[in-house]
Amino acid sequence: MISVLVIDDHAVVRSGLRDLLDSASDISVAATAADGAEALDLVREHNPDVVLMDISMPGVGGIEATRRICSDGQSAHVVILTSFSDRERILDALDAGALGYLLKDAEPEEILRGVRAASRGEAPLAPKAALALIKDRVGAPEAKALTEREREVLTLVGQGLSNKVIAQRLSISEKTVKAHLTRVFRSIGVTDRTQAALWAQRHDV
Repeated sequence: MISVLVIDDHAVVRSGLRDLLDSASDISVAATAADGAEALDLVREHNPDVVLMDISMPGVGGIEATRRICSDGQSAHVVILTSFSDRERILDALDAGALGYLLKDAEPEEILRGVRAASRGEAPLAPKAALALIKDRVGAPEAKALTEREREVLTLVGQGLSNKVIAQRLSISEKTVKAHLTRVFRSIGVTDRTQAALWAQRHDV
């Protein structure tokens, strides 16, 4: 029997998930909770196979709760179940230790399959989440199209340096720095230096 915890701040969602999971002959809901702060205590108490974790909750959110569960050395596999399918949340959740990422608009059978897969140590990913990850990984080689100087500029932007400081560091003019950044933005698909800095940090440029 697959033991599951359901962590979600909406009572209707918790009730619906409990009914769905308990309707399966091989799955049992050990407990539910309304926020991430309770999650770790429940994991320690019940030692579940799978934790279905919402992301957006008051107090301790799902990503932080996931990080705490995974860093605590628990054997439970955390699967995010949320309505958000943007790349940053997906990557943050997986970086925190989540094994899978499902969406609340999924068909009931998809959620059941996801729980079963996670219990086997497999990584259930909603199609939208998988597509977002693929796009992120496909984007990484774009750095290879940059010249050595453009990579240097992007690295310094990632370190939070201003155009003036970058110009001084590389012994070039601020106008040249701006010209490099224009091409860098176009090459990596961002529109401003904040996005460029995040991209550089994400891809270890």
